[in-house]
Amino acid sequence: MSEEPAEDPAKERAEEPAEEPARGPDEDPAREPAEGHADGQRAHGAHGAHGRPPTRREKWETYKKSPYVPAVVLLFILAAAAGLFAGSYTYAMANPTPHRIPAAVVEGPRTPYAEPFVAGMEKALDASLELHRYPDRARARAALEEQKVFVILRGDGGDGVVMELAAASGATVAQLLGETGVKVAHQIGAPLTVTDVKPLQKGDPRGLALFYISLAAVIIGFVGAIQLSVHARALLPLERILFTLAYALLGGFAIAAVVDWGLGALHLPFVQSWLILAFTMFTSGMVFTMFNTLIGRWAMIPTWGVMVLLGNPSSGGAVSWPLLPSLLGHIGRWLPPGASVNAQHTAVYYQGHQYVFPYLVLGVWSLVSCTVFWVWRHRHPGGRDHMPEHAATAS
Repeated sequence: MSEEPAEDPAKERAEEPAEEPARGPDEDPAREPAEGHADGQRAHGAHGAHGRPPTRREKWETYKKSPYVPAVVLLFILAAAAGLFAGSYTYAMANPTPHRIPAAVVEGPRTPYAEPFVAGMEKALDASLELHRYPDRARARAALEEQKVFVILRGDGGDGVVMELAAASGATVAQLLGETGVKVAHQIGAPLTVTDVKPLQKGDPRGLALFYISLAAVIIGFVGAIQLSVHARALLPLERILFTLAYALLGGFAIAAVVDWGLGALHLPFVQSWLILAFTMFTSGMVFTMFNTLIGRWAMIPTWGVMVLLGNPSSGGAVSWPLLPSLLGHIGRWLPPGASVNAQHTAVYYQGHQYVFPYLVLGVWSLVSCTVFWVWRHRHPGGRDHMPEHAATAS
């Protein structure tokens, strides 16, 4: 009888199915795909909240974080700024009207036409001539040098009348007085002699160059501060102040050098004019920095309003303050552009009669701006503390 070969035990074990690992009493194999499906749903529903449409509040919150909000706001701000810019300059400069013109009347040698001429001037200028009487020409001329009056009216020792103007005190005022005087003298039949005892420089016959260089210092001042906030954002507070001072000194020097040495339009007392321009530029830059500290990215609005919309038209540079609307004529002297024009004007044409007031105005604006910036420097968007971590580490 033949024997069957014995089976190999190792082969039998290999053919047996592998046993499943032991499961706990709470584990259910059927739940695995369901859990996987739920995880996928959660991952997919993180954006759609399980397909629920976003509410109006959620849509508004999303919109507020988008770039469209500041873009839409800027549309209206820029449109308003364009209209206000044109309106402010047109209102102040398009049709200058005399409001109060200080005039010196010499009580010395009288002529038959002296009183009628003065009365005719007051009538022609709609009583805007503010008369100051002096016993002699010397005292009247001293008042003119101190910029207390714009014109001297006196007799010529005969039958005529003499009108002494100071174009350096205000070209528009001198032109108005000269034209009005000729008309009045013709009406009353009086001989009239008109002389300009304080003429403008030959390179600046309209007296606008001082306004232009002050305007350049004001605008470049705050534009420089804007550029520092964009391209040198990481500057520390003291570094920001020092760099503002540095570009103010260099910028003021460049303006004075181009106008005086380059173009020859003005013969400036160079160092004094340079420092006035630098002072103006530094003040303008720190005013923007102050507003940037207080209200952040919208700092350009009050800076533009104070310096350009209000400050420049009321500065007395393009139109002398007696011809400005009364309110602008008073406000302009207290703002940096007006203080800068006044300081330059006195430095160039009235060297022996300097006033401290315009320098005090610039100093107060600079001091207040620097103080506000320094006290609330933690609110300023620049500085090392506001840098991203990787940028701070790299630096």
